[in-house]
Amino acid sequence: MSVVTAQAPAPPRRGGALDIVRRRPLLSFFVLALLASWIAWIPYILSNHGLGIWDFSFPGGTGGGQLLGMLPGAYLGPIGAALFVTAIADGRAGLRAWARRLWNWKVSWKWYVGILLSVPAALILSGLVFSGGQAHMPSAMILGALVPGLLVQMVTTGLAEEPGWRDFALPRMQRIIGAPGAAVAIGALWGVWHLPLFVTEWADWSGTAWYRGPEFVAFCIAFNVVMTWVFNRTGQSLPMAMLLHCSVNNFSGVWGEIFPMWDGPMFLHLLLVTATVAGAVTLLGSRGRLGYHPDPADHLEHQLPAARLS
Repeated sequence: MSVVTAQAPAPPRRGGALDIVRRRPLLSFFVLALLASWIAWIPYILSNHGLGIWDFSFPGGTGGGQLLGMLPGAYLGPIGAALFVTAIADGRAGLRAWARRLWNWKVSWKWYVGILLSVPAALILSGLVFSGGQAHMPSAMILGALVPGLLVQMVTTGLAEEPGWRDFALPRMQRIIGAPGAAVAIGALWGVWHLPLFVTEWADWSGTAWYRGPEFVAFCIAFNVVMTWVFNRTGQSLPMAMLLHCSVNNFSGVWGEIFPMWDGPMFLHLLLVTATVAGAVTLLGSRGRLGYHPDPADHLEHQLPAARLS
Protein backbone atom coordinates (compact mmCIF):
# COMPACT_ATOMS: atom_id res chain seq x y z
CA MET A 1 0.00 0.00 0.00
CA SER A 2 1.59 3.23 -1.06
CA VAL A 3 1.42 6.31 1.10
CA VAL A 4 0.71 9.59 -0.61
CA THR A 5 2.40 12.50 1.11
CA ALA A 6 0.53 15.76 0.93
CA GLN A 7 2.64 18.60 -0.34
CA ALA A 8 2.09 22.26 0.25
CA PRO A 9 1.10 24.10 -2.90
CA ALA A 10 3.95 25.90 -4.57
CA PRO A 11 3.91 29.65 -4.05
CA PRO A 12 2.57 31.54 -7.04
CA ARG A 13 5.27 32.67 -9.40
CA ARG A 14 5.41 36.30 -10.25
CA GLY A 15 6.66 37.51 -13.53
CA GLY A 16 6.79 40.41 -15.87
CA ALA A 17 8.01 43.96 -15.53
CA LEU A 18 6.55 44.56 -12.08
CA ASP A 19 8.46 41.60 -10.69
CA ILE A 20 11.69 43.15 -11.99
CA VAL A 21 10.78 46.36 -10.18
CA ARG A 22 10.18 44.42 -6.94
CA ARG A 23 13.47 42.52 -7.20
CA ARG A 24 15.61 45.41 -8.53
CA PRO A 25 14.07 48.63 -7.18
CA LEU A 26 17.25 50.71 -7.41
CA LEU A 27 18.05 49.67 -10.96
CA SER A 28 14.42 50.15 -11.93
CA PHE A 29 14.41 53.65 -10.47
CA PHE A 30 17.58 54.74 -12.29
CA VAL A 31 16.38 53.39 -15.65
CA LEU A 32 12.90 54.88 -15.31
CA ALA A 33 14.15 58.25 -14.01
CA LEU A 34 16.52 58.72 -16.93
CA LEU A 35 14.30 57.38 -19.69
CA ALA A 36 11.11 59.11 -18.55
CA SER A 37 12.78 62.53 -18.45
CA TRP A 38 14.79 62.06 -21.63
CA ILE A 39 11.74 60.95 -23.63
CA ALA A 40 9.61 63.79 -22.23
CA TRP A 41 12.36 66.29 -23.12
CA ILE A 42 12.45 65.33 -26.81
CA PRO A 43 10.07 68.14 -27.93
CA TYR A 44 12.04 70.69 -25.90
CA ILE A 45 15.36 69.46 -27.31
CA LEU A 46 14.13 69.40 -30.93
CA SER A 47 12.36 72.77 -30.68
CA ASN A 48 13.81 76.24 -31.23
CA HIS A 49 14.82 76.16 -27.56
CA GLY A 50 17.27 73.41 -28.44
CA LEU A 51 18.53 71.98 -31.71
CA GLY A 52 15.98 73.83 -33.84
CA ILE A 53 15.05 70.71 -35.83
CA TRP A 54 11.38 71.30 -35.05
CA ASP A 55 10.28 74.84 -35.91
CA PHE A 56 8.34 75.38 -32.70
CA SER A 57 8.80 77.59 -29.64
CA PHE A 58 7.08 77.31 -26.29
CA PRO A 59 5.23 80.50 -25.29
CA GLY A 60 7.04 82.78 -22.88
CA GLY A 61 10.52 82.75 -24.35
CA THR A 62 13.37 81.07 -22.49
CA GLY A 63 11.49 80.99 -19.19
CA GLY A 64 8.40 79.54 -20.83
CA GLY A 65 10.48 76.90 -22.56
CA GLN A 66 11.98 75.74 -19.29
CA LEU A 67 8.62 75.85 -17.50
CA LEU A 68 6.60 74.11 -20.22
CA GLY A 69 9.25 72.09 -22.02
CA MET A 70 11.82 71.11 -19.42
CA LEU A 71 10.01 71.02 -16.05
CA PRO A 72 7.33 68.40 -16.91
CA GLY A 73 10.05 65.94 -17.86
CA ALA A 74 11.93 66.73 -14.66
CA TYR A 75 8.84 65.89 -12.60
CA LEU A 76 8.09 62.80 -14.63
CA GLY A 77 11.62 61.42 -14.09
CA PRO A 78 13.07 61.32 -10.55
CA ILE A 79 9.97 61.98 -8.44
CA GLY A 80 7.68 60.03 -10.76
CA ALA A 81 10.01 57.02 -10.88
CA ALA A 82 10.52 57.11 -7.09
CA LEU A 83 6.78 57.16 -6.43
CA PHE A 84 6.10 54.33 -8.86
CA VAL A 85 8.93 52.04 -7.73
CA THR A 86 8.23 52.65 -4.03
CA ALA A 87 4.55 51.79 -4.49
CA ILE A 88 5.38 48.56 -6.36
CA ALA A 89 8.38 47.40 -4.30
CA ASP A 90 7.49 48.58 -0.78
CA GLY A 91 3.76 49.20 -0.76
CA ARG A 92 2.02 51.55 1.63
CA ALA A 93 4.66 51.21 4.36
CA GLY A 94 7.38 52.26 1.93
CA LEU A 95 5.33 55.19 0.67
CA ARG A 96 4.81 56.41 4.25
CA ALA A 97 8.56 56.24 4.98
CA TRP A 98 9.31 58.04 1.70
CA ALA A 99 6.78 60.76 2.53
CA ARG A 100 8.11 61.18 6.08
CA ARG A 101 11.54 62.09 4.74
CA LEU A 102 9.91 64.39 2.20
CA TRP A 103 8.17 66.37 4.97
CA ASN A 104 10.89 66.16 7.61
CA TRP A 105 11.18 69.89 8.33
CA LYS A 106 11.78 69.40 12.07
CA VAL A 107 15.50 70.03 12.27
CA SER A 108 17.51 72.52 14.29
CA TRP A 109 17.29 76.14 13.17
CA LYS A 110 21.08 76.05 12.89
CA TRP A 111 20.79 73.93 9.76
CA TYR A 112 18.51 76.45 8.08
CA VAL A 113 20.83 79.33 8.91
CA GLY A 114 23.95 77.35 8.10
CA ILE A 115 22.76 76.33 4.63
CA LEU A 116 21.31 79.73 3.74
CA LEU A 117 24.51 81.53 4.74
CA SER A 118 27.19 79.00 3.78
CA VAL A 119 26.17 78.69 0.13
CA PRO A 120 26.49 82.39 -0.78
CA ALA A 121 29.54 82.72 1.48
CA ALA A 122 31.35 79.86 -0.28
CA LEU A 123 30.46 81.11 -3.76
CA ILE A 124 31.43 84.71 -3.00
CA LEU A 125 34.71 83.60 -1.42
CA SER A 126 35.54 81.48 -4.45
CA GLY A 127 34.63 84.36 -6.76
CA LEU A 128 36.91 86.70 -4.84
CA VAL A 129 39.78 84.25 -5.13
CA PHE A 130 39.27 83.81 -8.88
CA SER A 131 38.77 87.52 -9.54
CA GLY A 132 41.65 88.72 -7.38
CA GLY A 133 39.31 90.52 -4.99
CA GLN A 134 37.28 92.39 -7.62
CA ALA A 135 33.56 92.44 -6.85
CA HIS A 136 30.47 94.60 -7.38
CA MET A 137 27.44 95.20 -5.20
CA PRO A 138 24.34 93.55 -6.70
CA SER A 139 21.26 95.66 -7.36
CA ALA A 140 18.48 95.93 -4.79
CA MET A 141 16.08 94.28 -7.24
CA ILE A 142 18.28 91.20 -7.56
CA LEU A 143 18.70 90.94 -3.78
CA GLY A 144 14.95 91.38 -3.29
CA ALA A 145 14.29 88.48 -5.65
CA LEU A 146 16.35 86.04 -3.59
CA VAL A 147 13.58 84.89 -1.26
CA PRO A 148 10.80 84.46 -3.86
CA GLY A 149 13.34 82.92 -6.21
CA LEU A 150 14.31 80.35 -3.58
CA LEU A 151 10.66 79.45 -2.96
CA VAL A 152 10.11 78.93 -6.69
CA GLN A 153 13.25 76.78 -6.87
CA MET A 154 12.03 74.64 -3.97
CA VAL A 155 8.75 73.70 -5.67
CA THR A 156 10.28 73.28 -9.13
CA THR A 157 13.88 72.05 -9.14
CA GLY A 158 13.91 70.80 -5.55
CA LEU A 159 10.60 68.97 -5.62
CA ALA A 160 11.20 67.51 -9.07
CA GLU A 161 14.64 66.04 -8.35
CA GLU A 162 15.31 65.46 -4.65
CA PRO A 163 12.48 63.02 -3.78
CA GLY A 164 14.08 60.68 -6.30
CA TRP A 165 17.86 61.02 -6.02
CA ARG A 166 18.12 61.67 -2.29
CA ASP A 167 14.85 60.45 -0.73
CA PHE A 168 14.51 57.20 -2.68
CA ALA A 169 17.95 56.25 -3.98
CA LEU A 170 20.35 57.43 -1.27
CA PRO A 171 18.99 55.48 1.75
CA ARG A 172 18.88 52.29 -0.29
CA MET A 173 22.27 52.61 -1.95
CA GLN A 174 24.26 53.62 1.11
CA ARG A 175 22.98 50.52 2.91
CA ILE A 176 24.62 48.48 0.15
CA ILE A 177 27.90 50.28 -0.65
CA GLY A 178 28.21 52.87 2.13
CA ALA A 179 27.68 56.62 2.05
CA PRO A 180 30.81 57.68 0.07
CA GLY A 181 30.19 55.11 -2.65
CA ALA A 182 26.51 56.04 -2.81
CA ALA A 183 27.39 59.75 -3.03
CA VAL A 184 29.67 59.14 -6.02
CA ALA A 185 27.33 56.74 -7.83
CA ILE A 186 24.18 58.80 -7.38
CA GLY A 187 26.05 62.02 -8.10
CA ALA A 188 27.29 60.61 -11.41
CA LEU A 189 23.82 59.41 -12.45
CA TRP A 190 22.31 62.70 -11.33
CA GLY A 191 24.77 64.55 -13.55
CA VAL A 192 24.20 62.23 -16.52
CA TRP A 193 20.44 62.78 -16.16
CA HIS A 194 21.03 66.48 -17.03
CA LEU A 195 23.19 65.87 -20.11
CA PRO A 196 20.47 66.05 -22.82
CA LEU A 197 19.66 69.56 -21.58
CA PHE A 198 23.12 70.76 -22.60
CA VAL A 199 21.90 71.21 -26.17
CA THR A 200 19.09 73.53 -24.99
CA GLU A 201 18.72 77.02 -23.56
CA TRP A 202 18.77 75.48 -20.08
CA ALA A 203 22.55 75.27 -20.37
CA ASP A 204 23.29 78.51 -22.18
CA TRP A 205 25.42 79.58 -19.20
CA SER A 206 27.77 76.62 -19.65
CA GLY A 207 29.00 77.26 -23.18
CA THR A 208 29.19 74.77 -26.03
CA ALA A 209 32.59 73.17 -25.45
CA TRP A 210 32.50 69.37 -25.38
CA TYR A 211 33.84 69.16 -21.83
CA ARG A 212 30.99 71.18 -20.25
CA GLY A 213 28.87 68.05 -19.79
CA PRO A 214 31.60 65.96 -18.13
CA GLU A 215 32.58 68.98 -16.04
CA PHE A 216 28.99 69.28 -14.82
CA VAL A 217 28.90 65.56 -13.96
CA ALA A 218 32.09 66.00 -11.92
CA PHE A 219 30.48 68.91 -10.09
CA CYS A 220 27.40 66.80 -9.32
CA ILE A 221 29.58 64.06 -7.83
CA ALA A 222 31.52 66.47 -5.61
CA PHE A 223 28.41 68.41 -4.58
CA ASN A 224 26.53 65.20 -3.82
CA VAL A 225 29.16 64.32 -1.21
CA VAL A 226 28.10 67.44 0.72
CA MET A 227 24.42 66.78 0.08
CA THR A 228 24.75 63.21 1.36
CA TRP A 229 26.32 64.47 4.59
CA VAL A 230 23.59 67.07 5.08
CA PHE A 231 20.86 64.49 4.39
CA ASN A 232 22.30 62.02 6.90
CA ARG A 233 23.23 64.53 9.61
CA THR A 234 19.73 66.08 9.61
CA GLY A 235 18.03 62.74 10.24
CA GLN A 236 17.41 62.19 6.52
CA SER A 237 15.61 65.49 6.09
CA LEU A 238 14.82 65.91 2.42
CA PRO A 239 13.87 69.61 2.80
CA MET A 240 17.42 70.35 3.96
CA ALA A 241 18.86 68.61 0.88
CA MET A 242 16.40 70.57 -1.26
CA LEU A 243 17.38 73.82 0.44
CA LEU A 244 21.08 73.18 -0.19
CA HIS A 245 20.51 72.27 -3.84
CA CYS A 246 18.16 75.18 -4.55
CA SER A 247 20.35 77.71 -2.73
CA VAL A 248 23.14 77.10 -5.24
CA ASN A 249 20.77 77.49 -8.19
CA ASN A 250 19.11 80.55 -6.70
CA PHE A 251 22.35 82.39 -5.92
CA SER A 252 23.79 81.90 -9.40
CA GLY A 253 22.00 85.02 -10.71
CA VAL A 254 23.35 87.14 -7.85
CA TRP A 255 26.85 85.78 -8.44
CA GLY A 256 26.71 87.05 -12.02
CA GLU A 257 26.07 90.60 -10.77
CA ILE A 258 28.76 90.44 -8.10
CA PHE A 259 31.35 89.19 -10.59
CA PRO A 260 30.24 90.51 -14.01
CA MET A 261 33.74 90.06 -15.38
CA TRP A 262 33.21 86.29 -15.50
CA ASP A 263 30.97 84.49 -18.00
CA GLY A 264 28.83 81.37 -17.59
CA PRO A 265 31.58 78.82 -18.29
CA MET A 266 33.68 80.47 -15.59
CA PHE A 267 30.84 79.99 -13.13
CA LEU A 268 30.82 76.26 -13.89
CA HIS A 269 34.58 76.13 -13.26
CA LEU A 270 34.03 77.88 -9.95
CA LEU A 271 31.19 75.55 -8.99
CA LEU A 272 33.38 72.52 -9.61
CA VAL A 273 36.30 73.90 -7.60
CA THR A 274 34.08 75.01 -4.71
CA ALA A 275 32.17 71.71 -4.58
CA THR A 276 35.40 69.69 -4.76
CA VAL A 277 36.94 71.57 -1.84
CA ALA A 278 33.71 71.38 0.18
CA GLY A 279 33.33 67.68 -0.60
CA ALA A 280 36.90 66.89 0.42
CA VAL A 281 36.53 68.83 3.70
CA THR A 282 33.22 67.08 4.42
CA LEU A 283 34.64 63.65 3.66
CA LEU A 284 37.68 64.21 5.88
CA GLY A 285 35.71 65.90 8.65
CA SER A 286 33.23 63.03 8.82
CA ARG A 287 36.04 60.43 8.70
CA GLY A 288 34.60 59.01 5.53
CA ARG A 289 31.18 58.30 7.04
CA LEU A 290 29.32 61.35 5.71
CA GLY A 291 27.08 61.20 8.75
CA TYR A 292 25.84 57.70 7.96
CA HIS A 293 25.61 55.10 10.74
CA PRO A 294 24.28 51.76 9.49
CA ASP A 295 21.38 50.21 11.36
CA PRO A 296 22.30 46.66 12.55
CA ALA A 297 18.89 45.54 11.32
CA ASP A 298 19.81 46.69 7.82
CA HIS A 299 23.02 44.65 7.97
CA LEU A 300 21.13 41.54 9.09
CA GLU A 301 18.56 42.05 6.35
CA HIS A 302 21.33 42.33 3.77
CA GLN A 303 22.99 39.13 5.04
CA LEU A 304 19.76 37.10 5.13
CA PRO A 305 17.92 37.75 1.87
CA ALA A 306 15.73 34.67 2.34
CA ALA A 307 14.25 36.14 5.50
CA ARG A 308 13.61 39.39 3.69
CA LEU A 309 11.69 37.63 0.91
CA SER A 310 9.66 35.35 3.16
